[in-house]
Amino acid sequence: MLKVSFENKDLDNNEAIAIIINDQLKIDSETLLIDQKHHGLISKTIKDKRIFKPEYGYSKILTTTNKDGEVRYLILIALGSEDHVSEVRIEEIGGKIHLLATSCKASSVGIRIPNKVGHLKQEKIAALLGGGALLASYRFDKYQTMKSNEEKFITEDFDIIVDDHEHALKLFEEQKSLALGVFFARDCINEVPNILYPESYAERILEKLEPLGIDVDVLGESQMRSLGMGALLGVGQGSSNESKLVVMKYNGLDDDSDPICFVGKGVTFDTGGISLKPAAGMGDMKYDMGGSASVVGVIKALALRNAKINVVGIVGLVENMPGGNAQRPGDVVRTMSGQTVEVLNTDAEGRLVLCDCVTYLQQNFKPACIVDIATLTGAISISLGNTYAGCYANDDELAHKLIAASLKTNEKLWRMPLHPDYNDMLKSTVADMANIGSEKGLAGSSTAAHFIGRFINTGVKWAHLDIAGVAYDKKGTNPICPKGAVGFGVRLLNQFVKDNYESK
Repeated sequence: MLKVSFENKDLDNNEAIAIIINDQLKIDSETLLIDQKHHGLISKTIKDKRIFKPEYGYSKILTTTNKDGEVRYLILIALGSEDHVSEVRIEEIGGKIHLLATSCKASSVGIRIPNKVGHLKQEKIAALLGGGALLASYRFDKYQTMKSNEEKFITEDFDIIVDDHEHALKLFEEQKSLALGVFFARDCINEVPNILYPESYAERILEKLEPLGIDVDVLGESQMRSLGMGALLGVGQGSSNESKLVVMKYNGLDDDSDPICFVGKGVTFDTGGISLKPAAGMGDMKYDMGGSASVVGVIKALALRNAKINVVGIVGLVENMPGGNAQRPGDVVRTMSGQTVEVLNTDAEGRLVLCDCVTYLQQNFKPACIVDIATLTGAISISLGNTYAGCYANDDELAHKLIAASLKTNEKLWRMPLHPDYNDMLKSTVADMANIGSEKGLAGSSTAAHFIGRFINTGVKWAHLDIAGVAYDKKGTNPICPKGAVGFGVRLLNQFVKDNYESK
């Protein structure tokens, strides 16, 4: 893992030095000393509009030498206007610096930051830069055995020069805890499906969370059958891998206050079942447990930073396969709530998992609110692309809290509509409801949300986050996330808890 340090070191000991430049192109006295050591290379570059633009995120790598004639790199990165500075922008700057240092094969990069940037003080800026660099340093390459050391090269040391390094380190510890939660989520999502299946996933959760003081219960199929979880069990009945339900309880308070509750869809591989998906792109369906990874990741992060809050997380873990015992289109299943569902499409399976999860949650706990998160529908990607996740909520205040947290973390949510018309589209002629809408191709993500909503008890505040379009980044343009699993939702849900429910 990347080593982030906050010390009063000599910047010249690093193979790369990063300089943050605002849109005023003014350099402070410390940067001026660095500039003078390198014969005015920094000042000459930023004054030339042809080669440097003071727009947020713009960067330039300059090659130079130190006093001993050894090659060194100056990384210039533009902050843009300080009026628009935000915590997430500073994190992204940290991620960009790490990526640029890695690209020029610098084993270490040093950065001296100003006393204040916008409304943020030096120690906070340092912690955010370190957190962003840590998130950007994530790699999942354990199966790439033919890669050379040069191809696997990554900058290992990120040295931030700050006056009060003890305060900066204390602030960074929270950033590190959050990053470790994100890493856990990314590791689970990126893991290959013959290694990560319901049983092994449940074991991984136990292994990683129990040592942190989190109470983890794993329910097997016999227990779920006795509870009447016919919907969840129906999804997994075609697989030779047993389905699991994992309940995680984090008690950061000594009282019996009602917990914040998170529910995650954990379909470790989704073939579509009998309603088989096309072969092209089916390998991506190992990511269909992204919602569950967000839940386990945020609970790990909350525990690591000793958050003053009580939280319950539930994830339903299944594998949707077209075996001889697989669920058929036209089957009717009885859910834990007692409601019956006509399964018209076995590829609309996530909602069948979630409905039994939220029922179990409400029967065993008294939730202050419920937020479920799932890679639920392709329809949400058609609506929102890869920019926003969809947010459905039966409570305006809950929706507002989630969207505010999403803006702070840049894990963006867009509120989507709940309407009786969509609910009516779930009618079935043989059961209480169908698992898909009656009008093919219309309002697929909204009917899916309404399906889950039918299992939410009256008076319970509930939100559903459809993250199908944002859980995985194929472009690799996110400065704090390499190409692959994003871990979307960990930072968002952590911020949501921190801003609205956590005891100070």
